[in-house]
Amino acid sequence: MSTTTSHTPESGGPAEGTARPGRLIRNEATTEIPVHLLFRDDSHPAPVPLRPAVVARRQGTGEQPRLRRPAAARPAPAVEVDPGLVERPARVLPGAAGVLAGACGAAGCLVTSWWAGVLPLLAAVPPSPGAGLGAAQWAAYAGAGALGLFGLGGLARGRTGRAWVLDLFGRYRGTVRRTGLMWVNPLLLRRRVDVRLRHWRSEPMPAADRNGVPLRVVTMVVWRVRDTARASLAVEDHETYLRECVEAALVRVPVGVPGAGRGAADAAGDALTRLVAADTAPVGLEVFSVRPVRVEYAPEIAAAMHRRRIAALDAEQRAHVLTSVVDSVEDTVTRLTMRGLVELDDYERKVLVRDLTVAFCAGRGEAGP
Repeated sequence: MSTTTSHTPESGGPAEGTARPGRLIRNEATTEIPVHLLFRDDSHPAPVPLRPAVVARRQGTGEQPRLRRPAAARPAPAVEVDPGLVERPARVLPGAAGVLAGACGAAGCLVTSWWAGVLPLLAAVPPSPGAGLGAAQWAAYAGAGALGLFGLGGLARGRTGRAWVLDLFGRYRGTVRRTGLMWVNPLLLRRRVDVRLRHWRSEPMPAADRNGVPLRVVTMVVWRVRDTARASLAVEDHETYLRECVEAALVRVPVGVPGAGRGAADAAGDALTRLVAADTAPVGLEVFSVRPVRVEYAPEIAAAMHRRRIAALDAEQRAHVLTSVVDSVEDTVTRLTMRGLVELDDYERKVLVRDLTVAFCAGRGEAGP
């Protein structure tokens, strides 16, 4: 049987009046296969070179696939402090210099009073020639008084564990760590800084464990001021800054739940210490340890977690009791059988095991709290 196929002049094209479906992908070019090639009777058809279905993609149209690489996580910017703001010793004089200057000022005032003729009214001292308060006497009074006030006003007492940060018109002039009586320029602004080893017990702060369960943690922080210049001038209040750094570290470090054990607490403490020490070092603080001393559940879930913990402890206790009863029953039956005291078949063994289990469980229940 032969099949005759009639072709229109537009062989392989769609009939007139039929709408050709539009291409779904606009930027792809396809090759059409003539229909008569699909019905050839040759057993070995000649190869017909065909172009690939997708020839190319349009360039410059913005339609090419774009592979977005995951952006690398940027590390948190380090705290930057003025590199020139570093603690350095200030220039001070021994306290004897201030005392001597004050004594000289007082003596000058006395001599000027005798010169002006004011002192004989107070003591039996003959007046000096040319007595009277003139311009020279007033100038001598001013000079002697300024010397006395400048000498006595600069006296300061240094104490162990305390330091003075000196500031002149907003410019750092040095730090005084000396002890005893000394003389400091009275025009300098003094800020007392405690440089002793200090500890701080925080109030309950929000935290979370590895599963995101909200907790309240009380921490113990051991620290001291290492650089007095940065601690006083680089930050407004270094103690408040330390507290906020501890609170921020608790958000980033998971803390073990109550009763998690010493290992979890030590791991959390080491991580907290590293974070807080790195955050506070640029402002002149040295942190030795940040340890959680009390961990408890947040108030909104404390009751539920308490019930859950009690249920877990009860289940653990029941499992322990059951294991102990089974071991006791097995040991009793084995001894009776091995010593030949009784000879039991399977049914009698099962009955004995049941009775012993009931007896031991009842005994455990009566002995329990």
